Amino acid sequence: MITRFCLTDFASRVSDISALRTLLEGGAQIRGVRNLHAKLYLFGRNRAILTSANLTETGLSTNHELGFVAEDASVVDPCHQYFDNLWGRAGQDLRTEKLADWEQEVSKFLAAGAHQGRARKLGDEGVDVGIPARSDVFPSWVGDAEYAFVKFFGESSNRAARSMQIVDEVRRSGAQWACAYPKGKRPRGVPDASIIFMGRLVKEPNDVLIFGRAVAIHHEPGRDDATAADIRDRPWKVRWPHYVRVHHAEFIAGNMANGVSLNELMDSLDANSFASTQRNAGTGNTDPRRAYMQQPAVKLSRQGAAWLSEQLERAYDKYGRLAPAIMDGLDWPSPTS
Repeated sequence: MITRFCLTDFASRVSDISALRTLLEGGAQIRGVRNLHAKLYLFGRNRAILTSANLTETGLSTNHELGFVAEDASVVDPCHQYFDNLWGRAGQDLRTEKLADWEQEVSKFLAAGAHQGRARKLGDEGVDVGIPARSDVFPSWVGDAEYAFVKFFGESSNRAARSMQIVDEVRRSGAQWACAYPKGKRPRGVPDASIIFMGRLVKEPNDVLIFGRAVAIHHEPGRDDATAADIRDRPWKVRWPHYVRVHHAEFIAGNMANGVSLNELMDSLDANSFASTQRNAGTGNTDPRRAYMQQPAVKLSRQGAAWLSEQLERAYDKYGRLAPAIMDGLDWPSPTS
């Protein structure tokens, strides 16, 4: 197999280190080249599939893809020539011991927020065969994420003005790398790869405006508790000392008024907004406005997550995202934190 060995791809789950390990344990030979995007599957010398589909569950079962199966030698033979040429230029076979090193480096990168400036420092272990690089964006698999949450920033006693600049809230909260939870309420219910939609409590009129999103890392006591330095920089963390670390954070440019209204979500979907109210249909509370009262976060339903994703993409298209230079200038934790 020829694939990519870019550590940024592993961090964003475009590629999967554990899948490579499974293949190696099964006797596969694997080589890597930089910037590869082709999807070619060869079966013996007599059949080839050329397709847009990745070798993933969504790529092979749910996405709208296009491809063809060929058994004609005039098609199959050039496909083998392409593969053999690339294989001969792709360097050495992958060894299992490399995977542990990659996992450690990726884990540190994610725990430090996975921001763009640091992403450029992650290695690419593939061979450069002259394929031009592509630009990376927020992980493309987010629409398939199993869990999604709205994490609330601010309290009812300190609602922000809609004119507040989003970058100021990010600087205040440190939301580019962590979402804080109150003392004594460890966020153990947020698993890896959950999508966190970040919402600020605002006033005139009261609402929660979604101003960004990120990918979660499960809470690990000790690593994800505020240090003395954290509290010195942000004294409010005395009361909010527990973290869900996040990576690949992106935020709407401009002010809070550009954000996506949680009230509009609840008006549109009602009980189907959140997982709990959807689950309670006919048996308990189905009022979404009661579901998140006094809570630091609320779990979204599938419909709620899809609705927010669509509206947030529209906001990004209309207002843009916080620029990479601004994101790089924020305070980020050390990769060894």
